[in-house]
Amino acid sequence: MLRRFVSFLFTLALAVVVVALVLSRTSLFHHAGDRTSRYYRSQRQGEYWRGERHLTKAEMRQYCAQFDVTYTSQYFARWHAPANGSCSTSLRDGYPVPDPRCTPGGINPSATVTLLRNPAWRTGCIRNHETSERTKHKAYRWYRLRDPHGNYGNTQVCELDHLVPLELGGADGLGNIWPECGPSRVALQNRYFKIKDRVENYLAYEVKSGKMPLAEAQHGIASNWTQYLDAANRYCASIGGCD
Repeated sequence: MLRRFVSFLFTLALAVVVVALVLSRTSLFHHAGDRTSRYYRSQRQGEYWRGERHLTKAEMRQYCAQFDVTYTSQYFARWHAPANGSCSTSLRDGYPVPDPRCTPGGINPSATVTLLRNPAWRTGCIRNHETSERTKHKAYRWYRLRDPHGNYGNTQVCELDHLVPLELGGADGLGNIWPECGPSRVALQNRYFKIKDRVENYLAYEVKSGKMPLAEAQHGIASNWTQYLDAANRYCASIGGCD
């Protein structure tokens, strides 16, 4: 009798372990949020942040293998790496925009609208594959800026921004990267890179819902991202915020 009881307890414990493993595996990619800034710090540690979980590079490669993507950039103008100190931002409607000679913007041609609409798609499948996080920091020197330290969380003042965001099929090459910085003496959600995030969220919604062609959104945000800010603010207000 005792032997049967011990055997029953062992079987029950084994079943609990199996169920726990299955549940943890199926919930691995449960969180759908996919904002750019949530990856930077964790990738320096060799991990990818997804909701409340860290995914190793091996796990990310395994997951991304289901998508037929390439790691190439197609820029909107002829591009070569600029010399240090040769680039400068300018202002449009009071907000910074990159130097078009240094950051013309561009796309990853394999990131089609069909792929972007796939709820399983993650921009981490492209991010830092064509150019590493460390390589992207060259853009600070191109724009005569110091590489900021402790640049995350509430102390983040700069973002190495994809001019055409990965959520819109943007390129991960350096011709699509620029340092978007400041202002430092405002709340985090009012810094320029957070304000541009609103535009990116709005345009991603427009494209995925079929209200705007993907190419129009890609070229529009590359030419002047501030032109969409009023519409983006209305969109974010209608959904309770884009932060």
